[in-house]
Amino acid sequence: MKQFVDKLFNNQEFNKKELLEFINKIDEETKDYLFEQACKKRDEVYGRVVFFRGLIEFTNYCKSNCYYCGIRRSNNNADRYRLSLNELLKCCDYGYKAGFRTFVLQGGEDAYFTDNKIKEIVSVIKDKYPECAITLSIGEKSYESYKMFFDAGADRFLLRHETAQAAHYKKLHPSEQTLENRKKCLYNLKEIGYQVGAGFMVGSPYQKLENMVEDLMFLKELSPHMVGLGPFIPHVDTPFKDMKAGSVDMTLIMLALVRLILPEVLLPATTALNSIHEKGRELGLKAGANVIMPNLSPKEVREKYTLYNNKNISGLEAAEYKEAITKEIAKIGLKLVVDRGDHVSMK
Repeated sequence: MKQFVDKLFNNQEFNKKELLEFINKIDEETKDYLFEQACKKRDEVYGRVVFFRGLIEFTNYCKSNCYYCGIRRSNNNADRYRLSLNELLKCCDYGYKAGFRTFVLQGGEDAYFTDNKIKEIVSVIKDKYPECAITLSIGEKSYESYKMFFDAGADRFLLRHETAQAAHYKKLHPSEQTLENRKKCLYNLKEIGYQVGAGFMVGSPYQKLENMVEDLMFLKELSPHMVGLGPFIPHVDTPFKDMKAGSVDMTLIMLALVRLILPEVLLPATTALNSIHEKGRELGLKAGANVIMPNLSPKEVREKYTLYNNKNISGLEAAEYKEAITKEIAKIGLKLVVDRGDHVSMK
């Protein structure tokens, strides 16, 4: 079993059968070795550092109806909100003063925010903070729209593929959403020049180990700059409200495997992981992650952006949160750096 870990560590070729067998048979000793080697690989590429991104959840309106998501359009219990440009700038201003050099603008697929509005938001933020990176996470758009945002100053785009197997994708989304279009968007983003983030939920409804192997193989093929992985957590106002949550253990295994398969990837210890386990963030970093995304959204809206139940929402201001996490990660030998935290290929 450890030989397979070494194979990944040394960037040797592998196939789906080997990967599936490894995940099926992994024991505690091999798991510890996997995490150890994942961290070693991360440290080789980036050093023992953690990058911070300031997350701003600017709208929870969404035209899509994904069966797992708490802000899906059919959820009539959602308390909807939108941040104004001025409110967005206040979040960035506070974040910048607190040492953040990446702003992640995340929201539902909200028709109110037209391409021109997104272009204006990106342009204004970029003009005010030219040394900062802007990441967008606003769903599926046309090639022309993505190009417009990129030309306005957006640096990165996060679009989780959710599952790389078409039949499974159909079980998670209504018929108007297709895996084919999702993948097309990801390849368009890469072609335009974004630092691109993909990713999937671990333990999503109807997911089999074979699905996760397909996800890992797709990520290897796509070779994104970032990968967002987190456990599925059910939301009470969705069709999947009674489904079992994904496991912390399997999420950590997936994180470590992604680190070894894509050594240069930027890999967050996600909010979902920290929501399902009190030490989820620390465990994620010990499995090879190197990014944390504290929430810079106004405190009064954080509870409204509920993709899943029991979201971990810090009541602390960003600066205090940053200081607390800096101390936390120092205990495991990692250091926060005030940096845009670009993918090594972009430096």
